[in-house]
Amino acid sequence: MLNPDFVARCKQHRVILAVAFLLIFPLLMPFKAIAVNILIYGLYALGFNMLFGTLGLLSFGHAALFGGGAYACGLAMIRLGLPWWMGIVCAVVIGMALAAIIGAFAIRTRGIYFAMVTMALAQCVYFISDQWVSLTGGENGLRDVTLTKIDLGITTLNFVDPLTRYYVVAFFVAIALFVLSRILASPFGAAMEAVRENEARARACGYDVRATRYLAFILSGGFCGLAGALQALHLSIVPLETLAIANSGLVVMMSLLGGMGTFFGPFVGAGVFLLLENLVSLWTVHWQIFVGAAFVACVLFFPRGIWGTILLGRGR
Repeated sequence: MLNPDFVARCKQHRVILAVAFLLIFPLLMPFKAIAVNILIYGLYALGFNMLFGTLGLLSFGHAALFGGGAYACGLAMIRLGLPWWMGIVCAVVIGMALAAIIGAFAIRTRGIYFAMVTMALAQCVYFISDQWVSLTGGENGLRDVTLTKIDLGITTLNFVDPLTRYYVVAFFVAIALFVLSRILASPFGAAMEAVRENEARARACGYDVRATRYLAFILSGGFCGLAGALQALHLSIVPLETLAIANSGLVVMMSLLGGMGTFFGPFVGAGVFLLLENLVSLWTVHWQIFVGAAFVACVLFFPRGIWGTILLGRGR
């Protein structure tokens, strides 16, 4: 059994350990593009996991927050002529704003009804983006979200270079990990866990359950909006499929694969899913069958997810 003091120190410095791993991560991947995708979708799953794993709310509408952030970043750069970093700020703000609108309706419901309301409202966002061709490009998506160089004043980074692109994305992921760590360690983080474990007891202790859920949904939207902005800069295009319901199901799968409620699990889940997709698709077009089988096996034999099972085994 691991020393409890050692476990406590690792949890206290989990952000530093995660960032240290991110520094060497691209050296372990066969392609730098896969590493970038894992970071982006891991961040997307991180935002979803804040709501699902920490608070216990299953949402099927997070594609609207992810895609909304991507469109906000692209529109800020193309239509408004703002610099790339302002596009990222706009993406976080729009992600939180969309979450505030969707959450205002969704938090009034419970269980499967919460999931259905979020899915329905996300489909409304998808339909609006599809029909508003003059703004979003409709079915063709938003094109020419181009970023080639990042001027830091003392030096210029070549964003076209795959390794440079990875570390730029990793910088924002590290900031997100730090912010999430502070949120979970705060009294608000304790309130979210209390609501998840026993809503009636949390309400009896004086917690505002509805306000806790609403604020958690908004914060989750900020993380997903940031992931969407990084995706737009990475692809130089925002396809309409970013808002599709399949993208909402994808983040649920990644969160469950990695480990619901774990800090680094979303990145593990994103890594497993994307690596299986890329490797299996090299020799068969039916890669979804194998990924689906892996997901079913994980749910049946590792209900805590891959990373959650590893942590549980080390604890024992």
